[in-house]
Amino acid sequence: MSLTTQLAIATATVAATVMIHLTGLAGLLAILRRHRHASQLLIAFFVNGMAILLAAFGLFALHAVEIWLWAALYLLLDAFPNLEHSLYFSTSTYVTIGYGDVVLPIGIRILGVIEGANGIILIGWSTAFFFSIVDRLKLLERDFEKG
Repeated sequence: MSLTTQLAIATATVAATVMIHLTGLAGLLAILRRHRHASQLLIAFFVNGMAILLAAFGLFALHAVEIWLWAALYLLLDAFPNLEHSLYFSTSTYVTIGYGDVVLPIGIRILGVIEGANGIILIGWSTAFFFSIVDRLKLLERDFEKG
């Protein structure tokens, strides 16, 4: 596969994962905005804990969808013999572990490199989102303690 084709496929896949991530974060934010102040401190801690869990599992689910999208692309391109190999490679590449025991064939290796860049950027975006949610909940608790 030519470099131009690899870059075109990678660009389309990155665009898809970014749109998935944007939509997912917007959905999580909409759900978390429904989070209300609790009237008692114990209830506030429980509700805030549930909000943090929802955010964490929601982010994990988003990354799983994006990893599966890359794995499906590798299967479609016959890069690996089965789903397990595709998913294993995609996961280790997306999170930039890259063990190197399973590698892409020559001719589509650029896709793996771009998946790694895509993954690290989306993980960074998720980290910033998660930090802002936790920070916001801490501010709500401080307001609760003042009031």
